Amino acid sequence: MSVRSAVVINPSKVLDLEERRRELCDALAAAGWPEPLWLETTPEDPGCGMAREAAEAGVEVVLVCGGDGTVMAVAGELAGSDVAVALVPSGTGNLLATNLGIPRDVAEAVAVAVAGDRRRIDVGEVEGEGVFTVMAGMGFDAAMVGETPDDAKRRFGWAAYVASGIRNLTRRRMSVRLRLDGGRWLHRRAAAVLVANVGRLQGGIRLFPDAQPDDGELDVAVLTPAHVADWARLAGGVLLARRAAGLETFRARAVEIHATREEPREIDGDVIAPGRRLSARVRPGALTVCVPPS
Repeated sequence: MSVRSAVVINPSKVLDLEERRRELCDALAAAGWPEPLWLETTPEDPGCGMAREAAEAGVEVVLVCGGDGTVMAVAGELAGSDVAVALVPSGTGNLLATNLGIPRDVAEAVAVAVAGDRRRIDVGEVEGEGVFTVMAGMGFDAAMVGETPDDAKRRFGWAAYVASGIRNLTRRRMSVRLRLDGGRWLHRRAAAVLVANVGRLQGGIRLFPDAQPDDGELDVAVLTPAHVADWARLAGGVLLARRAAGLETFRARAVEIHATREEPREIDGDVIAPGRRLSARVRPGALTVCVPPS
């Protein structure tokens, strides 16, 4: 019997919804799969209820057509299950898809869902907020994401973050303390603290060269630039894959971050309420994803 599938799609991430539906259904039909269960996200539900509905319907593969936020919502529901997630990149960042080598072409992405391998990857879980597949952060990165208009992201992709990033280069640093795996507290003056499940950021920048989404650990970056010149040195070091001034990295299964004041926070590119804390832990091998054949 053919594998049953569902499509969870964010209508705001595609130009022509009906055309995208034809593309997906035709590609699945060409592979001999029956028509998928079609589930559209809403402003009130970014994909959680749709993922639950798909799982309750007994599907084996959920194709996620949207950005990292849609993937995050679906992953939060399907983590810990045997339902596989197949990525059809359609948003601004698509960082999980980029890190896993998923093509942007719809037919090629469906081919990965149909004939690719199944890989169990970790997810991160932020206390009180849900899971992430890519990254959670506090400080500069969250401020940058929060100030970037949605229409700019639709028009310019990841480059839309540049303007808000430049505006925040002189943002006052945070006074934070962080603890890894219950160890001693580390005190820093930081522009941002990132907790990541993958190594590559927007624009293909590899912040964590050794990070793997199935290594059972989270990668932590503490960014400490105080001035624009510091940011320039940091960027140069990262781009040239050299030891970067203003950057400390760690690895841990659990991370606790405490700031002395409320700071912007984000999970997988979605801004959450500002806060003084960000606590995350890894859930090893919790999510099955479709990846290109090895």
